[in-house]
Amino acid sequence: MSTSQTDFEQARFNMIEQQVRTWEVLDQRVLDTMNRIPRENFVPEQYRSLAFADINIPIGNGQVMMSPKLEGRLLQALNIRPDDSILEVGTGSGYLTACLASLGKHVTSIDIVPEFTATAGTRLADQGITNASLETADVANGLSTSEQYDVIAVTGSLPLLQKQFHESLKTGGRLFVITGKLPIMEALLITRVGKNHWSQESLFETCLPPLEHAARPQGFVF
Repeated sequence: MSTSQTDFEQARFNMIEQQVRTWEVLDQRVLDTMNRIPRENFVPEQYRSLAFADINIPIGNGQVMMSPKLEGRLLQALNIRPDDSILEVGTGSGYLTACLASLGKHVTSIDIVPEFTATAGTRLADQGITNASLETADVANGLSTSEQYDVIAVTGSLPLLQKQFHESLKTGGRLFVITGKLPIMEALLITRVGKNHWSQESLFETCLPPLEHAARPQGFVF
């Protein structure tokens, strides 16, 4: 193993033990997944040395790769089962796509930026991940189809939560969203408990750039 690979492995270990675990991510399946998937292969080349840092890494087009601890909390909150169908809104770097695909049955990942879906597709193929379908579309304000999923992860914030994705959940399905505006946004876990009923749990406070074209309250500024 080369020195650089050894350094990456040590940085990955430190990321999981010092960032992810200490942010109350204790689900062993999530920790194993984050340990197994090479995060350094999904970050833009100029930021490769920061792949395991406790920061949101810029990926272009005003979007970021979530910090590792935020990704861990998202994955843990969604409690993904091996037979779950998953929708990811905002493919970004493709790293979270890879984690979701490793935990569930199939991921449909949609991004408005063609470069993101193209690059993520190459990265996923390089990792031998075949249970993810990438699409380029604008779904910031909901899907145009009636398809439903067990799990939905929205990776950009929604300044205005308008049940954009509530109807796309199967009964028992879980939705992760970050909503609100600066200085404080709120991460929520929304569960469809019946045909017309959803429960909502506040998880933590954070900040993330808004999903492009997402509905915004009047006077919104990021």
